[in-house]
Amino acid sequence: MGALMRKEFLLEWRQRYALNGMLLYIVGSVFVCYLSFNARSGKLTPIVWNTLFWIILLFSAINAIAKSFVQERAGRQLYYYTLASPQQIILAKIAYNTILMLVLALLGFGVYAFVLGNPVEDIGLYLVSLVLGAIGFSSSLTLVSGIASKAENPATLMAVLSFPIILPLLLMLLEISKNAMDGLDRSVSWDEAGIVLAIDAIVLTLSWLLFPFLWRS
Repeated sequence: MGALMRKEFLLEWRQRYALNGMLLYIVGSVFVCYLSFNARSGKLTPIVWNTLFWIILLFSAINAIAKSFVQERAGRQLYYYTLASPQQIILAKIAYNTILMLVLALLGFGVYAFVLGNPVEDIGLYLVSLVLGAIGFSSSLTLVSGIASKAENPATLMAVLSFPIILPLLLMLLEISKNAMDGLDRSVSWDEAGIVLAIDAIVLTLSWLLFPFLWRS
């Protein structure tokens, strides 16, 4: 699995325009939010601040992870089939996308807080929500990308399949991050964090069990 992850990093480094495009998307979105809400005039409330950030992060995740399997050619997939097991391939993809999402989330949070101010009272809990979100987005969207790659119109299918998985995950993450912004006791967020971890565990288990059948097709 380590060799597969190394391959993902090498391909991403050779095609740096994709990574640069994602970074440009985050910075551009933050700047547009700043111009639209005129944050320095105090028009951006904490709840709107939090919601906008997660919307930016969600679309960044879709742009970053949607290409996981869609960009793979049939010949390359056949070559991977002869080298590694399907479980190793899907776990390597999920691990790579998780690391990528963590980098984008932390960088995006830094830029967002610098430009629009930082109303978060509990930074530690907010960072935990970013980690949980990175794991949830990467595991869910990677599996959906693998399913959508087998269809004739992968972009439409991915949007349809990812919505029922991402929506409850996003709602729980918004609740955890809101508690962090309000400075509430961390025990208040345990239920939401448990639900997010349960969703992540279910998606990872489904990926482990179902991806071999999808890969052989």
